Amino acid sequence: MGINYLYPEYEVVRNMDRCINCRVCERQCANEVHSFDEERKIMCSDDALCVNCHRCVSLCPTRALKIVKTDHTFKENANWSGRAITEIYKQAESGGVLLSSMGNPNNYPVYFDKILINASQVTNPSIDPLREPMETKVFLGSKPKKIERDKDGKLINNLSAGVELAMPIMFSAMSYGSISYNAHESLARAAQEAGILYNTGEGGLHKDFYQYGSNTIVQVASGRFGVHKDYLEAGAAIEIKMGQGAKPGIGGHLPGAKIVGDISKTRMVPEGSDAISPAPHHDIYSIEDLRQLVYSLKEATDYKKPVIVKIAAVHNVAAIASGIARSGADIIAIDGFRGGTGAAPTRIRDNVGIPIELALASVDQRLRDEGIRDNVSIVIGGSIRNSGDIVKAIALGADAVYIGTAALIALGCHLCRSCHLGKCNWGIATQRPELVKRLNPNVGYQRLVNLVRAWNHEIKEMMGGMGINSIESLKGNRLMLRGLGLNEKELQILGIKHGGE
Repeated sequence: MGINYLYPEYEVVRNMDRCINCRVCERQCANEVHSFDEERKIMCSDDALCVNCHRCVSLCPTRALKIVKTDHTFKENANWSGRAITEIYKQAESGGVLLSSMGNPNNYPVYFDKILINASQVTNPSIDPLREPMETKVFLGSKPKKIERDKDGKLINNLSAGVELAMPIMFSAMSYGSISYNAHESLARAAQEAGILYNTGEGGLHKDFYQYGSNTIVQVASGRFGVHKDYLEAGAAIEIKMGQGAKPGIGGHLPGAKIVGDISKTRMVPEGSDAISPAPHHDIYSIEDLRQLVYSLKEATDYKKPVIVKIAAVHNVAAIASGIARSGADIIAIDGFRGGTGAAPTRIRDNVGIPIELALASVDQRLRDEGIRDNVSIVIGGSIRNSGDIVKAIALGADAVYIGTAALIALGCHLCRSCHLGKCNWGIATQRPELVKRLNPNVGYQRLVNLVRAWNHEIKEMMGGMGINSIESLKGNRLMLRGLGLNEKELQILGIKHGGE
């Protein structure tokens, strides 16, 4: 037997005075961490298998369990961290690419946490959202350059196809296959109840969810999985996925082990075969090619659906967005490097892309400078954690935001970042029937509705405090923001002043 260089990252601490040997932890753990020692009549744990998902901790009836990070350490070295050493051990053992889930976890600046919001005092009185009208409804799509009237003076409807949201929030793209049927149902029902949209991701749309079409964004990715005429016509909008924040510049891969049953049918991929999305769309190598696909999708749906183009936040994102705004797209979606994913190469996730705050500000300013800001709406995602982030994003220039990780946390996700293993103990990122059933859609969708409605209320409270009564008045209003601890270049890109100015 070879030497195992890896020490468990987490340790299961069991209070034996509280443990009653009920074996709930054993039954609930898909990673097989817990077991019962028949000879000693006690519960045991294999720490090496623990991913810190907290399922056992949450369900233990006597609170006998807790998970702690191991204090085992390597000799201190400012250059060679314990993580760097451990990853080399793993690759030397396997010869494979390191995979990770969710977004970039590294200690890069979170600019939302370095931006503060203004408040009204005397000359511009605040507004009480409980007693005065407050508009958080949002319309996404291209805006007309001017108002036109016919010979009788009546308004001519020259609006392009668009979508209406009851609040500036949407559920971001998560495919059926990467997440479970019950998770998708929860998102779809919540979107319908809250008057917003959810995104199918690149895995097609299950036949059961066509009933939620008016609250659905259908995605067209490079693999074209599950894309057909009925699918395109089912949604309220169509999104072309060009990039993803967690893995810019590369494609997707859903292992054959997850291509089973309805997932195979929905994606139109043979059961058991890997679903691999190539890095580029093989029919798009220029803005002109993108324009052709945009108009092909519009033509296929009789120009009744707005087309979104989703890109990752990368260094030249403003120039890319400028081209997309001229391609005929109605909405640009920008995904920051903290955006979640079911699986991504660790090196790509941790080293490629830029923070969404900088990308958003630079794109909004570029489009304004070129006089084409009204050609498109801007939707951003990539670790929107609360309503404060949303208000700051809109003030930086966004029309609305995508939330993905926050939505999964509302469903019970504990961010153990092991989605790619397919053993999600909370029934979210798994296709194993015994695990999927742990997520009750009746409970899940209500938790999602509670979350977005609570955030919407908080958005109104913050807008009222600023003396603003509509999202439209907040959009791009960077005078309402001040930075703290930022250098001159960061303030310049964000388009805001420092606190105290």
